[in-house]
Amino acid sequence: MSVLSDTKMGAADIPAPLIALRTRAAKLQKHIVLSEGTDPRVLEAAAQASEAGLARISIVAPTGTAAPDGVTVHDPATSPHRAALITAFLEARAKKTPTQEQAEAAINDPLVFAALMVRAGLADGTIGGATHTTSDTVRAALQMIGKGPNAGMVSSFFVMVMPDYHPTRPEQGVVFSDCALVIEPSAQELGMIAVQAAASAQQLLGVDPKVAMLSFSTKGSAQHPNVTKMTEATEHAKAAGLSVDGELQFDAAFVPEVAASKAQGSAIAGQANVFIFPDINAGNIGYKIAQRIGGASAIGPILQGLAAPANDLSRGCSTEDILDMIAVTAVQADAS
Repeated sequence: MSVLSDTKMGAADIPAPLIALRTRAAKLQKHIVLSEGTDPRVLEAAAQASEAGLARISIVAPTGTAAPDGVTVHDPATSPHRAALITAFLEARAKKTPTQEQAEAAINDPLVFAALMVRAGLADGTIGGATHTTSDTVRAALQMIGKGPNAGMVSSFFVMVMPDYHPTRPEQGVVFSDCALVIEPSAQELGMIAVQAAASAQQLLGVDPKVAMLSFSTKGSAQHPNVTKMTEATEHAKAAGLSVDGELQFDAAFVPEVAASKAQGSAIAGQANVFIFPDINAGNIGYKIAQRIGGASAIGPILQGLAAPANDLSRGCSTEDILDMIAVTAVQADAS
């Protein structure tokens, strides 16, 4: 069944940018493993994704779990891949010199098992976090999959899709980063986060990334070390070849009329589509205000900088959130 013709995933119920992501994912037919296969939301998402042809879906769950049609169950205790994944674990953690017994115990963790499937090439990407904390989910991804060969760090972002009634709704959605992972990045790290977020925006939303480095100040309207950090971060991002400006207040970055008065002559102000927050406090608060008061759909946290896709869910996620993350992970896998 087509990803657009399924009544549970019909175009009338999904914002256009998310329809586009799901359509791209369905064409790719990537293999995505969901690590929390006993959660009812995950099982429902697996069923809908499989029925709609969004991706090839596996779940990590005990043998005997009633899996939806077309969905494969992997039980770490009985999996035919167990020996290969134990070897993969020993390779991934070689610097810690784990014993065989430690490896055998470790892969019983569904987050670890799923991440090792990706490392071993048995799946294209993995998703967890519906029942586990972000720290547990990200730790498994970092330890089992690791950073990409050219990534200076691993960070996160949200795809924010504004509702149809939004007065200045960006058609393709925007990216907020980092709202969930790097707590207090340095100026240099913010520059790296900007590079990663710009690439993610281009990859997932198909936009020409225009990056705003956010602050409580616009173009020197306030003097403070926190402002200086953002101007330095802007220079790091410019050195990497980004189309970027900062420091900018959010209204100057987003609203053309405000940009005209606060940041005259800026090629980014008023039309930014990638927003880099100074720290996790600002980013986490900002995306939740946009989501809960502004009515935006918040897809994430999505990880960037890994060698292969592994993504986190909120423990309050819905089935629709999981479907969106399956699509995101599949599209990321196409570029990894």
